[in-house]
Amino acid sequence: MSQTVVDNHMGRGMSLEEDINDSNAYYRACDRALIHKKPTPIQVVKVDYPARCAAKITEAYYKTPSTTDYNGVYRGKAIDFEAKETKSKTSFPFKSIHPHQIHHLKKVLFHGGIGFFIIRFTFYDETYLIDAGVIIERYENSERKSIPYEQVKQLGSYIKEGLSPRLRYLDNVDALYFKEENSYGK
Repeated sequence: MSQTVVDNHMGRGMSLEEDINDSNAYYRACDRALIHKKPTPIQVVKVDYPARCAAKITEAYYKTPSTTDYNGVYRGKAIDFEAKETKSKTSFPFKSIHPHQIHHLKKVLFHGGIGFFIIRFTFYDETYLIDAGVIIERYENSERKSIPYEQVKQLGSYIKEGLSPRLRYLDNVDALYFKEENSYGK
């Protein structure tokens, strides 16, 4: 089996979130970046205590809407991004983006941070990084309720996969946001 075929099928079965979490663990371990998954804030209402070591939350509610999935620091800049998967073959639907996420990413950009979306088309097993400004502009101004797959390919940056890191998305961040500087480790 050729290396290209092996590379194209490496990610099958893993979720985008698992891939990003594995990549972030690698980036933290080698001190390339400090990026974490943000926990979803919940309010615990009821806990069942059959035994001290077996406490179980039986009722909880979301306290506030979460902002984005990931945040941290990379090359001295705040970084904040949302990860989304779609099974659609033709487009990325805006219904999977919440208004509070758009608002939050607008604030990140306003304050000079790096904001983007990582979007995976599961049918094609392809993952792209797209600047938050591009998504925000289309989300707010387009009559369409989605971005066509072909536009995602044009506007976005294809993320290469590997073993360590699983998703080499910081290479895309370097190319997009640090063009004028030398890339990390090159």
